[in-house]
Amino acid sequence: MARVLIIGAGGVGNVVVRKCAQNPDVFSAICLASRTLEKCDAIRDDMEHPIETARVDADHKDEVVALIRRFKPDIVINVALPYQDLAIMDACLETQVHYLDTASYEPPDTPKFTYEWQWPYDEPYKKAGIMALLGSGFDPGVTNVFCAYAQKHLFDEIHYVDILDANAGDHGYPFATNFNPEINIREITAKGRYWENGQWVETEPLAVKDVYDFPEIGPKDIYLLYHEEMESLVKHIKGLKRIRFWMTFSEKYLTHLNVLQNVGMTSIEPIRFEGRDIIPLQFLKAVLPDPGSLGPRTKGKANIGCVFDGVKDGQRKKIHIYSVCDHQACYREVKSQAVSYTTGVPAMIGAMLMVQGVWMGKGVFNMEQLDPDPFMEALNRHGLPWQQRELPID
Repeated sequence: MARVLIIGAGGVGNVVVRKCAQNPDVFSAICLASRTLEKCDAIRDDMEHPIETARVDADHKDEVVALIRRFKPDIVINVALPYQDLAIMDACLETQVHYLDTASYEPPDTPKFTYEWQWPYDEPYKKAGIMALLGSGFDPGVTNVFCAYAQKHLFDEIHYVDILDANAGDHGYPFATNFNPEINIREITAKGRYWENGQWVETEPLAVKDVYDFPEIGPKDIYLLYHEEMESLVKHIKGLKRIRFWMTFSEKYLTHLNVLQNVGMTSIEPIRFEGRDIIPLQFLKAVLPDPGSLGPRTKGKANIGCVFDGVKDGQRKKIHIYSVCDHQACYREVKSQAVSYTTGVPAMIGAMLMVQGVWMGKGVFNMEQLDPDPFMEALNRHGLPWQQRELPID
Protein backbone atom coordinates (compact mmCIF):
# COMPACT_ATOMS: atom_id res chain seq x y z
CA MET A 1 0.00 0.00 0.00
CA ALA A 2 1.50 3.31 -1.09
CA ARG A 3 0.71 6.99 -1.03
CA VAL A 4 1.00 8.70 -4.43
CA LEU A 5 1.24 12.38 -5.30
CA ILE A 6 0.27 13.18 -8.91
CA ILE A 7 1.36 16.60 -10.19
CA GLY A 8 -0.54 17.80 -13.25
CA ALA A 9 -4.30 17.83 -13.84
CA GLY A 10 -4.48 17.89 -17.64
CA GLY A 11 -5.69 15.05 -19.82
CA VAL A 12 -2.90 12.68 -18.75
CA GLY A 13 -3.24 13.57 -15.06
CA ASN A 14 -6.95 12.76 -15.27
CA VAL A 15 -6.12 9.28 -16.59
CA VAL A 16 -3.35 8.63 -14.05
CA VAL A 17 -5.49 9.52 -11.05
CA ARG A 18 -8.42 7.41 -12.25
CA LYS A 19 -6.20 4.41 -13.03
CA CYS A 20 -4.50 4.69 -9.63
CA ALA A 21 -7.95 4.80 -8.02
CA GLN A 22 -8.83 1.56 -9.84
CA ASN A 23 -6.02 -0.11 -7.86
CA PRO A 24 -6.67 0.71 -4.20
CA ASP A 25 -4.77 -2.39 -3.12
CA VAL A 26 -1.63 -0.67 -4.46
CA PHE A 27 -2.36 3.04 -3.98
CA SER A 28 -3.88 3.58 -0.56
CA ALA A 29 -3.98 7.38 -0.75
CA ILE A 30 -3.96 9.71 -3.76
CA CYS A 31 -3.32 13.45 -3.96
CA LEU A 32 -3.80 15.31 -7.25
CA ALA A 33 -2.05 18.68 -7.43
CA SER A 34 -1.84 21.42 -10.04
CA ARG A 35 -1.31 25.15 -10.40
CA THR A 36 -5.07 25.34 -11.06
CA LEU A 37 -6.84 23.81 -8.05
CA GLU A 38 -10.20 23.97 -9.82
CA LYS A 39 -9.03 21.38 -12.36
CA CYS A 40 -8.07 18.99 -9.57
CA ASP A 41 -11.35 19.54 -7.76
CA ALA A 42 -13.37 18.93 -10.93
CA ILE A 43 -11.68 15.55 -11.40
CA ARG A 44 -12.12 14.70 -7.72
CA ASP A 45 -15.82 15.58 -7.77
CA ASP A 46 -16.36 13.32 -10.78
CA MET A 47 -14.81 10.28 -9.10
CA GLU A 48 -16.36 7.77 -6.71
CA HIS A 49 -13.01 6.94 -5.11
CA PRO A 50 -11.95 9.63 -2.61
CA ILE A 51 -8.80 11.60 -3.36
CA GLU A 52 -7.13 14.69 -1.96
CA THR A 53 -6.39 17.78 -4.05
CA ALA A 54 -3.87 20.57 -3.63
CA ARG A 55 -2.56 23.65 -5.37
CA VAL A 56 1.12 23.71 -6.28
CA ASP A 57 3.20 25.71 -8.72
CA ALA A 58 5.66 23.09 -9.95
CA ASP A 59 7.96 25.78 -11.33
CA HIS A 60 8.97 26.38 -7.71
CA LYS A 61 10.80 23.57 -5.94
CA ASP A 62 9.99 24.92 -2.48
CA GLU A 63 6.24 24.63 -3.12
CA VAL A 64 6.65 21.03 -4.23
CA VAL A 65 8.83 20.26 -1.20
CA ALA A 66 6.21 21.72 1.14
CA LEU A 67 3.44 19.65 -0.47
CA ILE A 68 5.53 16.47 -0.30
CA ARG A 69 6.25 17.06 3.37
CA ARG A 70 2.57 17.65 4.08
CA PHE A 71 1.13 14.71 2.12
CA LYS A 72 4.09 12.31 2.68
CA PRO A 73 3.88 10.30 -0.56
CA ASP A 74 5.93 7.23 -1.33
CA ILE A 75 6.21 8.31 -4.96
CA VAL A 76 5.62 11.44 -7.05
CA ILE A 77 4.18 11.00 -10.55
CA ASN A 78 5.06 14.05 -12.61
CA VAL A 79 2.62 14.64 -15.47
CA ALA A 80 3.06 18.42 -15.44
CA LEU A 81 4.88 20.29 -18.21
CA PRO A 82 8.35 19.01 -19.26
CA TYR A 83 9.71 22.45 -18.25
CA GLN A 84 9.03 21.47 -14.63
CA ASP A 85 10.86 18.13 -14.50
CA LEU A 86 14.00 19.45 -12.83
CA ALA A 87 12.20 21.40 -10.11
CA ILE A 88 10.16 18.32 -9.21
CA MET A 89 13.22 16.06 -9.34
CA ASP A 90 15.02 18.49 -7.02
CA ALA A 91 12.06 18.43 -4.62
CA CYS A 92 12.03 14.62 -4.58
CA LEU A 93 15.78 14.58 -3.96
CA GLU A 94 15.45 16.98 -1.03
CA THR A 95 12.62 14.95 0.53
CA GLN A 96 14.02 11.51 -0.47
CA VAL A 97 10.90 10.40 -2.35
CA HIS A 98 10.80 8.28 -5.52
CA TYR A 99 10.10 10.10 -8.81
CA LEU A 100 8.47 9.17 -12.14
CA ASP A 101 7.73 11.22 -15.26
CA THR A 102 6.46 10.63 -18.81
CA ALA A 103 8.61 13.03 -20.87
CA SER A 104 12.16 14.37 -20.73
CA TYR A 105 13.04 17.85 -19.58
CA GLU A 106 12.74 20.70 -22.06
CA PRO A 107 13.87 24.27 -21.36
CA PRO A 108 11.07 26.82 -21.84
CA ASP A 109 13.17 29.01 -24.12
CA THR A 110 14.68 26.26 -26.30
CA PRO A 111 12.71 23.63 -28.25
CA LYS A 112 15.06 20.82 -27.27
CA PHE A 113 13.90 17.82 -25.28
CA THR A 114 16.69 15.59 -24.06
CA TYR A 115 17.75 13.50 -21.06
CA GLU A 116 21.10 15.29 -20.76
CA TRP A 117 19.74 17.41 -17.90
CA GLN A 118 18.18 14.48 -16.01
CA TRP A 119 20.83 11.76 -16.31
CA PRO A 120 23.25 13.70 -14.03
CA TYR A 121 20.79 13.13 -11.17
CA ASP A 122 21.85 9.47 -11.13
CA GLU A 123 24.59 9.82 -8.49
CA PRO A 124 22.64 12.17 -6.18
CA TYR A 125 19.62 9.85 -6.33
CA LYS A 126 21.81 6.83 -5.58
CA LYS A 127 23.29 8.59 -2.57
CA ALA A 128 19.79 9.50 -1.37
CA GLY A 129 18.67 5.87 -1.80
CA ILE A 130 15.80 6.78 -4.14
CA MET A 131 14.79 5.99 -7.72
CA ALA A 132 13.81 8.16 -10.67
CA LEU A 133 12.04 6.45 -13.59
CA LEU A 134 12.18 8.58 -16.73
CA GLY A 135 9.69 8.50 -19.60
CA SER A 136 7.04 6.11 -18.30
CA GLY A 137 4.43 7.04 -20.91
CA PHE A 138 3.88 5.30 -24.23
CA ASP A 139 6.51 6.92 -26.43
CA PRO A 140 8.73 7.29 -24.54
CA GLY A 141 7.79 4.44 -22.22
CA VAL A 142 5.99 1.44 -23.62
CA THR A 143 8.05 1.65 -26.81
CA ASN A 144 11.21 1.37 -24.68
CA VAL A 145 9.75 -1.68 -22.95
CA PHE A 146 8.85 -3.22 -26.32
CA CYS A 147 12.52 -2.80 -27.27
CA ALA A 148 13.68 -4.44 -24.03
CA TYR A 149 11.22 -7.30 -24.53
CA ALA A 150 12.36 -7.86 -28.12
CA GLN A 151 15.99 -7.83 -27.01
CA LYS A 152 15.30 -10.28 -24.16
CA HIS A 153 13.07 -12.78 -25.96
CA LEU A 154 13.02 -12.34 -29.74
CA PHE A 155 16.46 -11.36 -31.04
CA ASP A 156 20.13 -11.99 -30.43
CA GLU A 157 20.81 -8.63 -32.06
CA ILE A 158 18.41 -5.89 -33.12
CA HIS A 159 19.83 -3.99 -36.08
CA TYR A 160 16.98 -1.65 -37.01
CA VAL A 161 14.14 -0.13 -35.00
CA ASP A 162 11.30 2.01 -36.35
CA ILE A 163 8.99 3.45 -33.71
CA LEU A 164 5.57 4.10 -35.26
CA ASP A 165 2.94 6.37 -33.66
CA ALA A 166 -0.36 6.50 -35.54
CA ASN A 167 -3.43 8.36 -34.33
CA ALA A 168 -6.40 7.84 -36.65
CA GLY A 169 -8.83 9.60 -34.33
CA ASP A 170 -11.17 12.33 -35.55
CA HIS A 171 -12.30 15.02 -33.09
CA GLY A 172 -14.24 17.08 -35.64
CA TYR A 173 -12.33 20.33 -35.14
CA PRO A 174 -10.55 21.98 -38.11
CA PHE A 175 -7.35 22.01 -36.04
CA ALA A 176 -6.53 20.77 -32.55
CA THR A 177 -3.70 18.91 -30.83
CA ASN A 178 -4.20 15.70 -28.88
CA PHE A 179 -1.92 16.75 -26.03
CA ASN A 180 -0.58 20.07 -24.73
CA PRO A 181 -0.56 22.30 -27.85
CA GLU A 182 2.61 24.14 -26.86
CA ILE A 183 4.63 20.95 -26.36
CA ASN A 184 3.05 19.21 -29.36
CA ILE A 185 3.77 22.01 -31.83
CA ARG A 186 7.31 22.59 -30.53
CA GLU A 187 7.99 18.90 -31.09
CA ILE A 188 6.58 18.79 -34.62
CA THR A 189 8.17 22.00 -35.89
CA ALA A 190 11.65 21.07 -34.62
CA LYS A 191 14.15 19.46 -36.96
CA GLY A 192 13.95 15.71 -37.36
CA ARG A 193 16.75 13.48 -36.21
CA TYR A 194 17.57 9.78 -36.33
CA TRP A 195 20.54 7.62 -35.33
CA GLU A 196 22.45 5.56 -37.89
CA ASN A 197 25.88 3.91 -37.84
CA GLY A 198 26.90 5.51 -34.58
CA GLN A 199 25.90 9.10 -35.31
CA TRP A 200 22.89 11.37 -35.36
CA VAL A 201 21.53 12.51 -38.73
CA GLU A 202 19.47 15.72 -38.82
CA THR A 203 16.63 16.46 -41.25
CA GLU A 204 14.43 19.45 -41.91
CA PRO A 205 11.07 19.43 -40.06
CA LEU A 206 8.65 16.87 -41.58
CA ALA A 207 10.89 16.54 -44.66
CA VAL A 208 11.06 12.72 -44.59
CA LYS A 209 7.76 11.00 -45.39
CA ASP A 210 6.67 7.39 -45.92
CA VAL A 211 3.46 5.34 -45.84
CA TYR A 212 2.77 2.47 -43.41
CA ASP A 213 -0.19 0.07 -43.33
CA PHE A 214 -1.21 -0.13 -39.66
CA PRO A 215 -3.27 -3.02 -38.28
CA GLU A 216 -6.89 -1.95 -37.56
CA ILE A 217 -6.20 1.53 -39.01
CA GLY A 218 -4.90 1.05 -42.55
CA PRO A 219 -2.34 2.95 -44.63
CA LYS A 220 -1.26 6.30 -43.17
CA ASP A 221 1.31 8.96 -44.07
CA ILE A 222 4.14 8.87 -41.54
CA TYR A 223 6.74 11.60 -40.96
CA LEU A 224 10.16 11.30 -39.38
CA LEU A 225 10.60 13.24 -36.12
CA TYR A 226 13.08 13.29 -33.29
CA HIS A 227 11.86 11.67 -30.08
CA GLU A 228 13.72 11.37 -26.81
CA GLU A 229 13.42 7.61 -26.29
CA MET A 230 15.92 7.11 -29.11
CA GLU A 231 18.50 8.93 -26.99
CA SER A 232 18.50 6.21 -24.33
CA LEU A 233 17.78 3.25 -26.60
CA VAL A 234 20.98 3.80 -28.61
CA LYS A 235 22.84 3.16 -25.35
CA HIS A 236 21.05 -0.03 -24.39
CA ILE A 237 20.06 -1.99 -27.53
CA LYS A 238 22.77 -4.46 -28.60
CA GLY A 239 23.86 -4.45 -32.23
CA LEU A 240 21.78 -1.42 -33.18
CA LYS A 241 22.60 0.10 -36.57
CA ARG A 242 19.67 2.52 -36.98
CA ILE A 243 16.69 3.78 -35.01
CA ARG A 244 13.99 6.17 -36.26
CA PHE A 245 10.74 7.63 -34.94
CA TRP A 246 7.67 8.22 -37.13
CA MET A 247 4.33 9.91 -36.47
CA THR A 248 1.19 10.23 -38.61
CA PHE A 249 -0.32 13.57 -39.65
CA SER A 250 -3.22 14.31 -41.95
CA GLU A 251 -2.94 16.76 -44.84
CA LYS A 252 -5.53 18.97 -43.12
CA TYR A 253 -3.46 19.11 -39.95
CA LEU A 254 -0.26 19.95 -41.81
CA THR A 255 -1.98 22.64 -43.89
CA HIS A 256 -3.19 24.41 -40.76
CA LEU A 257 0.23 24.03 -39.13
CA ASN A 258 1.98 25.52 -42.16
CA VAL A 259 -0.31 28.55 -42.15
CA LEU A 260 0.26 29.09 -38.43
CA GLN A 261 4.01 28.84 -38.96
CA ASN A 262 3.94 31.24 -41.89
CA VAL A 263 2.17 33.94 -39.85
CA GLY A 264 4.48 33.45 -36.85
CA MET A 265 2.00 31.85 -34.46
CA THR A 266 4.24 28.86 -33.64
CA SER A 267 7.19 31.04 -32.57
CA ILE A 268 8.54 30.90 -29.02
CA GLU A 269 10.28 34.28 -29.39
CA PRO A 270 8.49 37.01 -27.38
CA ILE A 271 6.82 39.84 -29.29
CA ARG A 272 5.55 43.17 -27.97
CA PHE A 273 1.74 43.43 -27.94
CA GLU A 274 -0.21 46.25 -26.31
CA GLY A 275 2.63 47.20 -24.02
CA ARG A 276 3.74 43.73 -22.88
CA ASP A 277 5.65 40.75 -24.15
CA ILE A 278 3.73 37.67 -25.26
CA ILE A 279 4.91 34.39 -26.75
CA PRO A 280 2.88 33.60 -29.89
CA LEU A 281 2.83 29.83 -29.29
CA GLN A 282 1.48 30.31 -25.78
CA PHE A 283 -1.25 32.59 -27.15
CA LEU A 284 -2.08 29.96 -29.77
CA LYS A 285 -2.33 27.35 -27.02
CA ALA A 286 -4.89 29.56 -25.24
CA VAL A 287 -7.20 29.76 -28.27
CA LEU A 288 -6.96 26.12 -29.41
CA PRO A 289 -9.31 23.48 -27.96
CA ASP A 290 -8.16 22.05 -24.63
CA PRO A 291 -6.91 18.48 -25.33
CA GLY A 292 -8.73 17.39 -22.18
CA SER A 293 -12.02 18.37 -23.83
CA LEU A 294 -11.53 16.14 -26.91
CA GLY A 295 -12.54 12.87 -25.26
CA PRO A 296 -16.31 12.87 -25.85
CA ARG A 297 -16.00 13.88 -29.51
CA THR A 298 -12.99 11.83 -30.66
CA LYS A 299 -13.70 8.65 -32.61
CA GLY A 300 -11.31 6.13 -34.14
CA LYS A 301 -8.21 4.30 -32.98
CA ALA A 302 -4.54 4.82 -32.23
CA ASN A 303 -1.82 2.28 -33.02
CA ILE A 304 1.62 2.70 -31.44
CA GLY A 305 4.48 0.24 -31.57
CA CYS A 306 7.88 -0.78 -32.90
CA VAL A 307 9.10 -2.65 -35.96
CA PHE A 308 12.26 -4.63 -35.23
CA ASP A 309 14.66 -6.04 -37.80
CA GLY A 310 17.49 -8.21 -36.54
CA VAL A 311 18.96 -11.67 -36.11
CA LYS A 312 17.95 -14.70 -34.03
CA ASP A 313 19.97 -17.93 -34.13
CA GLY A 314 21.75 -16.70 -37.23
CA GLN A 315 18.54 -15.98 -39.12
CA ARG A 316 17.22 -12.55 -40.00
CA LYS A 317 13.71 -11.79 -38.76
CA LYS A 318 11.36 -8.82 -38.66
CA ILE A 319 8.71 -8.36 -35.95
CA HIS A 320 6.10 -5.71 -35.20
CA ILE A 321 4.97 -5.26 -31.57
CA TYR A 322 2.13 -2.80 -31.10
CA SER A 323 -0.92 -1.77 -29.11
CA VAL A 324 -4.23 -0.52 -30.53
CA CYS A 325 -6.37 1.81 -28.44
CA ASP A 326 -9.94 2.96 -29.19
CA HIS A 327 -10.74 6.59 -28.38
CA GLN A 328 -14.38 5.99 -27.44
CA ALA A 329 -13.54 2.98 -25.26
CA CYS A 330 -11.04 5.15 -23.38
CA TYR A 331 -13.64 7.84 -22.85
CA ARG A 332 -16.17 5.35 -21.50
CA GLU A 333 -13.63 4.10 -18.97
CA VAL A 334 -11.84 7.24 -17.78
CA LYS A 335 -13.39 10.17 -19.69
CA SER A 336 -10.33 10.68 -21.86
CA GLN A 337 -9.28 10.24 -25.47
CA ALA A 338 -6.71 7.59 -26.39
CA VAL A 339 -3.65 9.87 -26.56
CA SER A 340 -3.95 10.79 -22.88
CA TYR A 341 -4.90 7.20 -22.03
CA THR A 342 -1.83 5.70 -23.70
CA THR A 343 0.38 8.01 -21.64
CA GLY A 344 -1.49 7.82 -18.34
CA VAL A 345 -1.85 4.05 -18.08
CA PRO A 346 1.92 3.36 -18.42
CA ALA A 347 2.63 6.07 -15.83
CA MET A 348 0.37 4.25 -13.35
CA ILE A 349 1.93 0.87 -14.22
CA GLY A 350 5.48 2.18 -13.78
CA ALA A 351 4.60 3.66 -10.40
CA MET A 352 2.80 0.46 -9.38
CA LEU A 353 5.84 -1.69 -10.19
CA MET A 354 8.09 0.71 -8.29
CA VAL A 355 6.07 0.83 -5.07
CA GLN A 356 5.56 -2.94 -5.19
CA GLY A 357 9.34 -3.38 -5.34
CA VAL A 358 9.18 -5.17 -8.70
CA TRP A 359 10.98 -2.32 -10.41
CA MET A 360 13.11 -0.75 -7.74
CA GLY A 361 16.65 0.51 -7.63
CA LYS A 362 18.73 3.49 -6.66
CA GLY A 363 19.49 6.19 -9.19
CA VAL A 364 18.01 7.28 -12.53
CA PHE A 365 16.59 4.71 -14.94
CA ASN A 366 15.15 4.67 -18.43
CA MET A 367 12.44 2.10 -19.05
CA GLU A 368 14.47 -0.34 -21.16
CA GLN A 369 16.97 -0.82 -18.33
CA LEU A 370 14.39 -2.78 -16.30
CA ASP A 371 12.88 -6.26 -16.74
CA PRO A 372 10.18 -5.84 -19.41
CA ASP A 373 8.13 -8.92 -18.49
CA PRO A 374 6.10 -7.58 -15.53
CA PHE A 375 5.35 -4.37 -17.41
CA MET A 376 4.26 -6.24 -20.55
CA GLU A 377 1.96 -8.41 -18.45
CA ALA A 378 0.53 -5.35 -16.68
CA LEU A 379 -0.28 -3.67 -20.01
CA ASN A 380 -2.64 -6.54 -20.82
CA ARG A 381 -4.35 -6.28 -17.42
CA HIS A 382 -4.74 -2.51 -17.27
CA GLY A 383 -6.16 -1.52 -20.64
CA LEU A 384 -3.33 -1.51 -23.19
CA PRO A 385 -3.11 -5.04 -24.57
CA TRP A 386 -0.29 -5.58 -27.03
CA GLN A 387 0.08 -7.76 -30.09
CA GLN A 388 2.99 -9.24 -32.02
CA ARG A 389 3.24 -10.18 -35.68
CA GLU A 390 6.05 -11.43 -37.87
CA LEU A 391 6.67 -9.41 -41.02
CA PRO A 392 8.10 -10.53 -44.35
CA ILE A 393 11.76 -9.76 -44.94
CA ASP A 394 12.15 -6.98 -47.52
